[in-house]
Amino acid sequence: MSLLTGTLPDKPSRLDRALADVSGLSRERIKTLIAEGRVQIAGALATSPSAKTGAGASYVVDVPPAAPAEAVPQDIPLDIVFEDEHLVVVNKSAGMVVHPAAGNPDGTLVNALLYHCAHHGGGQLSGIGGVARPGIVHRIDKDTSGLLVVAKTDAAHEGLAAQFADHSIDRAYCAVVAGTPEPEQGTIAARIGRSDRDRKKMAVLPDGTTRGKHAITHYAVQECYPHASQIECRLETGRTHQVRVHCASIGHALLGDPVYGRAPAPLRPLLNRLGFARQALHAAELGFLHPVTGERVLFRAETPPDMRELIDELARFNR
Repeated sequence: MSLLTGTLPDKPSRLDRALADVSGLSRERIKTLIAEGRVQIAGALATSPSAKTGAGASYVVDVPPAAPAEAVPQDIPLDIVFEDEHLVVVNKSAGMVVHPAAGNPDGTLVNALLYHCAHHGGGQLSGIGGVARPGIVHRIDKDTSGLLVVAKTDAAHEGLAAQFADHSIDRAYCAVVAGTPEPEQGTIAARIGRSDRDRKKMAVLPDGTTRGKHAITHYAVQECYPHASQIECRLETGRTHQVRVHCASIGHALLGDPVYGRAPAPLRPLLNRLGFARQALHAAELGFLHPVTGERVLFRAETPPDMRELIDELARFNR
C-alpha cells in the first residue's frame, strides 16, 4: 500500500480528472479508489468522482498493492448448466468468488472456467473484461449460490452486457428472510450506494439524493414459518448486494447474513446447529435472449442442500 499526497491544481475541475492529472493514475482507477473509500480531499472522504474540486485543496489517495494482473487456470470442479461456443451458464456454489481481486487472488470462478475452457474443448473466454475478469458480464456475491452467464466471445459479451444495461434479463432469487414482509407481495424501489458509516457496506440512500444507483426489487412471499419466510425476489436492476440491502431496509434481513442482519433470537440455535453462516440467497432463475442466435433461453437451478436443509427445518416448526 502507498499513500499519494499533495495539493490539487488551482483551476477547478472534476475531481477524477484533477486527481488523474496530479497523481499519474487513470481516471477509471481514481473512480474505483473513490468508490472504495480510499480518497480524501481536504481531510474529508471523497464520494463523487464528478464533484468540483476546491482550488489548491489537499488530497490523500490510498493506493493498495498491485495484484497479479492475469488470472491463471485452476482445476476446480464446476456445475455447468449450459454451454455452447458463445457462452457458458454456471451454477456457482456458495463460498466461491466470481473473479480474482484483492484478498482473493485465485480459487475463483474465473480460474476454474479458464481451466475448463483450456482442457475440455470449451475455447476461451471473452477478453472484454480484461485479464483478471475475462468473460465476466455480471456477478453474484461470494456466499450467494446460483446462476451466472459468462461470455466466451466478445460478441456474446457485448450482447449480454446490453441486456443487463437495459434491464431485460430475467433474474429470480430464492431467499429466506427474518419475519414475514407486509404486504406479502410488493416492490422495493430505493437507491443503493456506499454506506456513510461503513464504506465496506452498501445502504439504501435517502430520498432525493443523487448518490448511488437506482434499484428495484419485486418480492413475493412463497412460504411462511414461525419467525421467518421464504420469498422470491425478481430484479429489475442488478446493484451490489441489492437483495440483501433491500430486504434489510424493510426489516426482513436474510437469515445468516453476517453483514446486513441478525437472525431473530428464536432461530439462532437452529442456525448454529445447522452451521448456516451465509446469507440464505440463491440465484434460482436466469433468462435472456441468446446474444448470437437470438433465441429466448431460461435456466433454473435447484435450491442447494444447505438452504434446502434450512427450509426443511423451518417447515418443521409448523407441524
